[in-house]
Amino acid sequence: MSMFGAVDLSTLAPSTAPGGGAATPGGRPGAPGAGAAGAGASGGLPAPLIVEVDATTLRDVAEISTQVPVLLVLHSPRSQAATDLVALLERLAQDYGGRFQLGRIDVDAAPEVAQALQAQAVPAVMALLAGQPVPIFQGTAPEEELRRVIDQLLQLAASNGVTGTIAVDGTEQAEPPEEESEVEKAARQAIEAGDYAAAEEVYDHAIKQSPGDDQLKAARSQVRFLARTDGQDPAAVLAAADAAPQDLQAALAGADAALALGDANAALVRALEAVRSHTGEERETARLRLLELFDIVGSGSPEVARVRRMLATILY
Repeated sequence: MSMFGAVDLSTLAPSTAPGGGAATPGGRPGAPGAGAAGAGASGGLPAPLIVEVDATTLRDVAEISTQVPVLLVLHSPRSQAATDLVALLERLAQDYGGRFQLGRIDVDAAPEVAQALQAQAVPAVMALLAGQPVPIFQGTAPEEELRRVIDQLLQLAASNGVTGTIAVDGTEQAEPPEEESEVEKAARQAIEAGDYAAAEEVYDHAIKQSPGDDQLKAARSQVRFLARTDGQDPAAVLAAADAAPQDLQAALAGADAALALGDANAALVRALEAVRSHTGEERETARLRLLELFDIVGSGSPEVARVRRMLATILY
């Protein structure tokens, strides 16, 4: 585990709580019912204990953080370490019984959120208090260390008046996962095995059956992106792209690297510049790659809308 952003929660919390008493987490770490608000008590906030965070839900989560501390975990299905960390934090969210909300951010599916939070690597853990992000660490950590971090978060939240809880009835503590289709299951299993070609074939077949399904096309674009970036050093790829601006493949790899680092705008701009600076078949190759990046970032994002208009100007 390595700290990033030069932020240690213990340095942010005042030494005494309002009223002169010492600010302490209260109770055994993770014990339901510990703390001033009373975990899972009646009157808790009617919100999911564990939530997927993307561009459409980030504002809602920020609003919740004005009442209940929020812990954010940035992860990627490409990283087994990140997957393990998410599972551990989900269990801890249950153990703490509503004293904080856990937000899961898939940086591959929501790169614009990772960019907004200035995440530099995955896995990473951040806090959200009163709408403000607080970087905590990147990498992984054992359960004991995670409990210490969570206790510090709760202490900091209490010292800033954020003492609410999530209503937990003991039976439904998290958003029910969406039912996985057979296509999604087959593709996921292939991705987990590192067989991106097989995952792409799954989506190719599904798209033939449902050629108008934009979600399937977007999922295939994400698989292709994962295959292209697997095992790469994004910083080195960006340096190579900048050193050879007329090299189409280097330019497109640079766009992928920017997206892998969570900078969706830079990724789109790099791919757009590849379209602008090439002609003929190379321009078409760059255009198709840019369209794939549109799928990955999301057609509803402002970056996509802006770059799409610029693309039309170049082509027409």
